[in-house]
Amino acid sequence: MQHLHPAAQVAVKQRVLEDNLWHLAKVRPEQMLRPIEGPTWGYRHRARLSVRHVVKKGTVLVGFHERKSRYVADMQVCPVLPEPMSGLLLPLRELVGSMDQRDRLPQIEVAVGEGVTALVLRHLEPLSVADQQRLRDFGRLHAVQWWLQPKGPDTVHLLDEGSPALGYGLPEFGIRLPFKPTDFTQVNAGINEVLVARAVRLLEVRDDERVIDWFCGLGNFSLPLATRAASVLGIEGSETLVQRARDNAALNALAHKTRFAVRDLFTLSTAELPALGEAQKWLIDPPREGAFALAKALAELHAAPHADWQPPRRIVYVSCNPATLARDAGLLVHQAGYRCTLAGMVNMFPHTAHVESMAVFDHQPAH
Repeated sequence: MQHLHPAAQVAVKQRVLEDNLWHLAKVRPEQMLRPIEGPTWGYRHRARLSVRHVVKKGTVLVGFHERKSRYVADMQVCPVLPEPMSGLLLPLRELVGSMDQRDRLPQIEVAVGEGVTALVLRHLEPLSVADQQRLRDFGRLHAVQWWLQPKGPDTVHLLDEGSPALGYGLPEFGIRLPFKPTDFTQVNAGINEVLVARAVRLLEVRDDERVIDWFCGLGNFSLPLATRAASVLGIEGSETLVQRARDNAALNALAHKTRFAVRDLFTLSTAELPALGEAQKWLIDPPREGAFALAKALAELHAAPHADWQPPRRIVYVSCNPATLARDAGLLVHQAGYRCTLAGMVNMFPHTAHVESMAVFDHQPAH
């Protein structure tokens, strides 16, 4: 969407959110939130770059695939990547071209933290000693740390131990979150900071309340919430991320106020909600598939209430897909006894059609 002025892009995305909620779910928020915006260039702190040695042209390409194509675009810069990383595209082409394994290196993943840039090199054959030295020399010259991935994501490891850890901060809450380059973190760190602050503010958590953070990841929302609430339960489908969340809670001296559990949140049964105990507030931050099982369970419990369990009074739902948000909002509003009081878009991915958004649902007590 680079042909559109950034303000026009935001207006289009806000309309996409409103249209999805109305046309797919017949839900109209009582109030629209002001869009969350930030810098429109140099924001992308994560990227997956394809690598292709083009023998016929005697060159190496490092960049993104052309649209709906297996060809790698001939890119010399990428303005949505942070400036130092954009400037590395041509040096990376030279580096790969000089390596013994240049035909067996399909991908370089980028993860930018505070003061650290990590590059994960996927290699289909063991790297020669000479190639490893080339990576070290490049890393020293350009201030990047290399990680190697010989097979699946669980095989990722540092080329040389002792490098500084990747991480990002949420200064408003005094929190720092270390992560591995293949962990899920938000692509746009600046927007994430504002998003977390707004979500915590909108939940209006008191110090005597319990919160459940669904799809909690490595604790991006759980730990800030734990600075305000009596306790937070974070639930996530990935054992690796749950362990990272526990470690991050301990690092930030919040282990006593947090608990983390592994659950498949796409097959959640209605009986599991009361078993987890009551929480006055929920934060839901699902992947693109949304949180259908959760919304459906709330709807079923509204139709047949559980004697010892009350639904959350307020839900803040952070969405990266307005269509699945609308589907879940329809269930919450029309079948689970909630009002959609607030909604607004979050410009997490400027210059793309990707719409991130946030909605607030308040429970209406039965009369």
